[in-house]
Amino acid sequence: MHTFAGEKVNGHCPSVDVLFESVAKECGRDAIGVILTGMGYDGAKGLLSMRKKGARTIGQDESSSVVYGMPKVAYNIGAVEKQASLDKIPQTICSLL
Repeated sequence: MHTFAGEKVNGHCPSVDVLFESVAKECGRDAIGVILTGMGYDGAKGLLSMRKKGARTIGQDESSSVVYGMPKVAYNIGAVEKQASLDKIPQTICSLL
């Protein structure tokens, strides 16, 4: 079993927020961020950072989410540019390219 060194962020290690913050910093507008079903709020602030740096962002919609926690928080804070059902996310990504 692999363990990760580092502090927990939002109660998680690794954290989606840490990943998205890194993408925002390193890739800026040359990135697309997608947040999928999940509990809590990890990833929402990082996705917002990506959007503020010009990245395109997608959130899974409520009807196709098992748990609409993470995508809901991201949507509510303005991090999600487009919402799509799980089966439409690949098509949505292609439309943004």
